[in-house]
Amino acid sequence: QVQLVESGGGLVQPGGSLTLSCTASAMPFMFYNMGWYRQAPGKQRELVAILSTGGYANYADSVRGRFTISRDNPENTLVLQMTRLKLEDTAIYYCNVEHYKTSRSFWGPGTQVTVSS
Repeated sequence: QVQLVESGGGLVQPGGSLTLSCTASAMPFMFYNMGWYRQAPGKQRELVAILSTGGYANYADSVRGRFTISRDNPENTLVLQMTRLKLEDTAIYYCNVEHYKTSRSFWGPGTQVTVSS
């Protein structure tokens, strides 16, 4: 059974940095497109960044230039490096994987990121 576990969330001041990791088990990592999503209180879940099996990355306008998504296939790990964090980046961040062929999708339980002074 595929399991995703996010880590690295926490409390950070505006302008600070955090690195989130998502580790996957029981899946061939290289066959999955991967992404980070977030959901702030009272808001819908939104896409933050995605990374395809071929290495194509795309970002939400609100984070482009501040966040970087990367993957380590042998380690089955997806990483989101977040810099110059803003108050509005506060949310629960979720890792998502989607099989490139079947579109079968899995979600992690989420990790809280709080940006506050």
